[in-house]
Amino acid sequence: MQTWPKPFRWLLLALLVLAMLTAVSLIGGGFKTATQDHAKQLFEFASNPFMGLIIGMVATALIQSSSTVSSVIVAMVAGGLPITIAVPMMMGANIGTSITNTIVSLGHVSNKEEFQRAFNAATIHDFFNIFAVCIFLPLEIAFGLLESLSGLLVSVFSTGATAGVEGFNPVKALTSPFIDMITLLTTQLPAVYDGLARIILGLGLIVLSITWMGKIMKSLMVGKAREILQKSLGRGAVSGITSGTVVTVLVQSSSTTTSLMVPLVGNGIVTARSIYPFTLGANIGTCITALIAALSITGPNADLALQIAFVHFCYNVLAVAVIYGLAFIREWPPRLSYQLSLKVAEQKVYGLAYIVGVFFVIPLAAVLFVA
Repeated sequence: MQTWPKPFRWLLLALLVLAMLTAVSLIGGGFKTATQDHAKQLFEFASNPFMGLIIGMVATALIQSSSTVSSVIVAMVAGGLPITIAVPMMMGANIGTSITNTIVSLGHVSNKEEFQRAFNAATIHDFFNIFAVCIFLPLEIAFGLLESLSGLLVSVFSTGATAGVEGFNPVKALTSPFIDMITLLTTQLPAVYDGLARIILGLGLIVLSITWMGKIMKSLMVGKAREILQKSLGRGAVSGITSGTVVTVLVQSSSTTTSLMVPLVGNGIVTARSIYPFTLGANIGTCITALIAALSITGPNADLALQIAFVHFCYNVLAVAVIYGLAFIREWPPRLSYQLSLKVAEQKVYGLAYIVGVFFVIPLAAVLFVA
């Protein structure tokens, strides 16, 4: 891919963004058609916030892309999924995405000291995201904090689509020809199958487009991203968080950003503690994908789609502000990850048990318990 001409890669990137926006519209329209406006009843099992959290977490751990899952959630909200169900799903996606850099750390398993450092660096992200859920999920259940804050942001940035004053939308103008062509083919089917066909096509397209967007962005920006990383380390928390945000926006993947740092720590180039703020910035930077996805939504649920994208943004910003901003909580994620890494370095099987247990066994056991 590096050998491809740069103008061609930029053109391909633009086409992939268009494909992603088309996919989001397809999923939203298909979801609405398939459920016949009964999305709430369909997801009644996920009305328990813990179920929503687990769905988002396991889906992201399996796909290994919070960008994909968050974009799908935006599309489902546009199709009628209640936002109260979607909020915990977004939180779960944050935990699920942590699995990628934890798996990357296993590449150092042959060297005890390197493995300890790499596992320490990887699991800081895990513990931070788990603490964020422990703090903000109860606040959301009790007070609807994120839903209220995101609603305020929507009132500021709303396009007026819900009021029926929908003006020219360049995203809709670009995606409509493709959506209309696919809809023309699928409308020959019964409503449920019509909707399912569009959802399946949309899911395939969104996974494909976001995967290739990440690859193209990496080929275009990874050198710049590494330069930003090296310049930011050791320059303070604000610099680290800002740089982590910028790098993640550049490469369109928080997993890529955090995984870039694991080998650096494993090889002793930087310390796990020094990359902590950079990791937090990655959480904020990954919100850009859901916000872009929300731009493709028009119609009565456009503001709700934008709201769930803002939920993702508010959640990550507040998590950084609270956990890193409060001195007595700030050191918990790095301390716990360090203690865990010492045990895993001694008994490597604990590392595998940790990944399988935290990301799959515990969530699935919780599903059985809640059900």
